[in-house]
Amino acid sequence: MVNEMNLEEYKGVYVFAEQVDNKLSGIAFELLGKAKDLAADLKAEVAAVLIGSDVKGLADDLAAYGADKVIVIDDPELKNYRTEPYAHALASAINKYKPEIMLVGATAIGRDLGPRVSARVATGLTADCTQLEIGDFPLTPVEGKEQKHNQLLMTRPAFGGNTIATIACPDNRPQMATVRPGVMQKIDKIEGAKAVVEEFNPGFTPDHKYVEILDVVKAVSETVDIMDAKILVSGGRGVGSPENFAILEELAKELGGEVSCSRAVVDSGWKPKDLQVGQTGKTVRPQVYFAIGISGAIQHAAGMEESDLIIAINKDETAPIFDIADYGVVGDLNKIVPELTKQIRACKAEK
Repeated sequence: MVNEMNLEEYKGVYVFAEQVDNKLSGIAFELLGKAKDLAADLKAEVAAVLIGSDVKGLADDLAAYGADKVIVIDDPELKNYRTEPYAHALASAINKYKPEIMLVGATAIGRDLGPRVSARVATGLTADCTQLEIGDFPLTPVEGKEQKHNQLLMTRPAFGGNTIATIACPDNRPQMATVRPGVMQKIDKIEGAKAVVEEFNPGFTPDHKYVEILDVVKAVSETVDIMDAKILVSGGRGVGSPENFAILEELAKELGGEVSCSRAVVDSGWKPKDLQVGQTGKTVRPQVYFAIGISGAIQHAAGMEESDLIIAINKDETAPIFDIADYGVVGDLNKIVPELTKQIRACKAEK
């Protein structure tokens, strides 16, 4: 355990810079963007921990998006992600460099790595965070209890998304969180930025915990990544059937957008999980989001409420989606959507 008198040794906001096949994942840049905000409040430096094999060349990309320092842990044993060597690498870096805050993406890799590392360094972990800020804990003073300042306040949905919990880790360091992809925003690229690069290798001795990778088979997805789309036409259970998604696809085609969906659609087997928006799907921020036949429960809203413009079409005028929509149309989507597609097509023809 880290006792209280050692907490002052822990400085800096660190991020795990996830890479796959020597290409940085988008979450690495998103975490750096948030790390810069947190570090400004703490007057601390931002550092990225880069783990892999022959990955040193990625340090400049991390500097360009906010890293003051890059700790490179480079070893042939780290070529592909495996739990044991990566957990050893990150835990060793934490023990050596003593970060005050450690952020990890809530990706498939991060969800495996984060809990194991937090256990090894004897600290807590708040999973799947949607908001991070520096503040006081407890949030409001409690008689007889010390209110600590400059704590990382980690906010995440709880109880199936029906409430929001703010969690702190006041007595241990680092303060660790996994962060949902698509929630934080990367900063604009800083041209020519350089970071201090430190190489660190704690040594890797394969043992019975090291998984042997026999083959890597890459799945070829036929669906686009909805997180990259500028326009999303999203359908819910109210669309009625998988065949009826054809009218949404027509609208998306005219707009140059993509089709996405709610959890109910995926649970019904109408669309693949890759297209799901929401708390248990993907978080998206398109310029325009059409919510068609979607009631707008809090679990779905959590994944799309940051969209620039939200247009809702639903026959139920009391649907919660209208509370967050910029524009709402109450009516039969089977009539409204084809008419909207027709009008857009006519406008394009005029031009």
